[in-house]
Amino acid sequence: MRGRLAIAGSAVAVAVLVLAGCGGGGRLGAPHVRTIEIDVHYSAFSTTAIDVRPGETVRFKVRNRDPIAHELIVGDQAVQDYHEHGTEAHHASRPGEVSVAAGSTAETVYTFISRGTALFGCHLPGHWAYGMKGTITVA
Repeated sequence: MRGRLAIAGSAVAVAVLVLAGCGGGGRLGAPHVRTIEIDVHYSAFSTTAIDVRPGETVRFKVRNRDPIAHELIVGDQAVQDYHEHGTEAHHASRPGEVSVAAGSTAETVYTFISRGTALFGCHLPGHWAYGMKGTITVA
């Protein structure tokens, strides 16, 4: 599945290059994709607070330094509740959701549309309750 994630990340990069080269008569600017790197160690994220702008697209690069799997789920409280009460075994195809095998790195891309607060976390059994979560302020 890591190959699939790499292809999805590459597709975003290609889309950015295509949009940058198409002009658009000033109506369509090239989107900027910011990369935020997050390490996971001892079942904790290296950060628990992230600031982004409305309309910003972020590539989350997650390095799992633990000997167990983790995940990164980005979304509002409803998304977090959904995953907390029935997490899928693996995440690969939806923006803002990625599984990260032990000792590996994985990426996901998410665009923040409007102002407010989003959350991120890991919902493997007991991880959210242990404190594997954080807040994203969109302002």
